[in-house]
Amino acid sequence: VRLVGAWGRSLTRALALGGEAQITELLIAFFFFFFFFPLILGSKDLVVKAQVLAGGRGKGTFEGGLKGGVKIVFSPEEAKEISSKMIGKKLFTKQTGEKGRICNQVFICERRYPRREYYFAITMERSFQGPVLIGSSHGGVNIEDVAAETPDAIIKEPIDIVEGIKKEQAVRLAQKMGFPPNLVDEAADNMIKIYNLFMKYDATMVEINPMVEDASGVVMCMDAKINFDSNAFYRQQKIFDMQDWTQEDERDKDAAKADLNYIGLDGNIGCLVNGAGLAMATMDIIKLHGGTPANFLDVGGGATVHQVTEAFKLITSDKKVLAILVNIFGGIMRCDVIAQGIIMAVKDLDLKIPIVVRLQGTRVDDAKALITASGLKILACDDLDEAAKMVVKLSEIVTLAKQAQVDVKFQLPI
Repeated sequence: VRLVGAWGRSLTRALALGGEAQITELLIAFFFFFFFFPLILGSKDLVVKAQVLAGGRGKGTFEGGLKGGVKIVFSPEEAKEISSKMIGKKLFTKQTGEKGRICNQVFICERRYPRREYYFAITMERSFQGPVLIGSSHGGVNIEDVAAETPDAIIKEPIDIVEGIKKEQAVRLAQKMGFPPNLVDEAADNMIKIYNLFMKYDATMVEINPMVEDASGVVMCMDAKINFDSNAFYRQQKIFDMQDWTQEDERDKDAAKADLNYIGLDGNIGCLVNGAGLAMATMDIIKLHGGTPANFLDVGGGATVHQVTEAFKLITSDKKVLAILVNIFGGIMRCDVIAQGIIMAVKDLDLKIPIVVRLQGTRVDDAKALITASGLKILACDDLDEAAKMVVKLSEIVTLAKQAQVDVKFQLPI
């Protein structure tokens, strides 16, 4: 919100409450300041918005039973009651899934009365090889639903990344979105300034949903979502320092520290792979043979022994993991480095779950020799299809053993 506002866009006036404050102190402060909000915000009707990094708040549910993460309040008592049911509680939406997201802050903003709501976004589009403006007259709703039900309602305007956005492009999009003639220029100015923000801060997406025509005849940005390119961290450190890690899985934080690409999933077969494409193919072949991957984990092309060890720590921190498949095709990545990391991880973590390793490429013979010399019981397989079948079978064996409450120890040939 601060970023969008700093670029001169019309926003709802608001205050954020929460963060490190204790819940009781926060609510007392909230109760006290409620009397001053009409003076600060210029409105008697206020909206309490749960601050979580997920969409679908309005239709979400808090642990405790509160329905909706966006509530209109009319009194201090109501504000206190609503905020106490939000802060410190998890909000579950379509985007959060079963894990939910903890709400540490609430956003208090003035209530506005829009005449019409629009959708506006900027993102990078591969087919256009650059940024694209996206607009729709269907604002304030899930844009994915609009795309599925009425795709013609979504308009795209490609931007030449070298020349930048032109006023006529923004005007053309505003007209197609249905802004009244007297507001087309104002809407276009909003779009241009948001595009400049998009470029300056290395964003991969800026979404304004909704952008509205207010009852007073003003174009306003009512809500904003911005994603940033992690590859631009060195240029945008101030932006990334603002990241709220309480909104993220602890493993995501650990993965970022180790410079690993990790995404947790719902399965029970851990995956350690080099390269995003090979990682996707590995998950696909696990699914093909009836298994379910527990994660996406790409160690990249220049992983160190330490990173491989950290990768195993990440995988095994998920208690659902019953078996691990390591799939490495060594080009830039050396197989012997992976082998050293596997050996160190198995020893340091005292791993008891079965591990299937498929190594091909640079220094693969050295890697196999290291694993053999280690004396560890790790199942090696040169064929990816066979490796996937093995790890799926092993995960099924462990699952059956757990269901039967039987302790199984694996003695696998090298």
